[in-house]
Amino acid sequence: MNYMDLWKKACIKIGTPTNLIAAFTAFIPVLYLCIHYNCWPDVSLILSAWGLTLVAFGAFYIVEPVSYYAALGMSGTYLSFLSGNIGNMRVPCASLALDVTDSESGTLQAEIVSTMAICGSIVTNLIATTLAAFVGSAIVAILPLVIKTGLQSYASAAIFGATFGNFSLKQPKLAIFGIGIPVICKILTSYIGIPAWLIIVLSVFGTVGIARIFYTKAKKAAA
Repeated sequence: MNYMDLWKKACIKIGTPTNLIAAFTAFIPVLYLCIHYNCWPDVSLILSAWGLTLVAFGAFYIVEPVSYYAALGMSGTYLSFLSGNIGNMRVPCASLALDVTDSESGTLQAEIVSTMAICGSIVTNLIATTLAAFVGSAIVAILPLVIKTGLQSYASAAIFGATFGNFSLKQPKLAIFGIGIPVICKILTSYIGIPAWLIIVLSVFGTVGIARIFYTKAKKAAA
């Protein structure tokens, strides 16, 4: 019996409708306001707003599911896109759990480990968010300005940097390309004006392509 196939079928069966329901229910507050106050926007305005969103975040529609899948797995991907805080919470927790358990991405063990880690992070996140809603603002108000500024400006960068460092220790040669491609693109931006969404796509898929080359070479060398 192939347990991985059973796992994936169950994930798709539960995860797909759950995420679709969540996406639909996100429109309920807007629909309520439109119905209650009879203030329906024009279709052209809706399409214009969606177009601006697509330009700003369209690259993430493809980049995030592909780039995060190795750490999250299938069930973790469904859970993460349902709960949010993917890059700064779910991915670091899942990748660290895979690291400490020596789980290889793509295996059933990795799926289970990442799922447990993400579920734990969701519960922890929910508790912390609830506490922050009651006491967070009071705590932040008494912190020195330098700490508040640091939290606002560098917290996300520190999380992403730590995650990148964790993976860099495993694949140092690949890390050179992972950081080199966006740096080169950023330098070229001042000359040829590369848009931000294209830098993201080039960085992610460029690094994935290099990783594939390294993997193929290593496989041939071991044969």
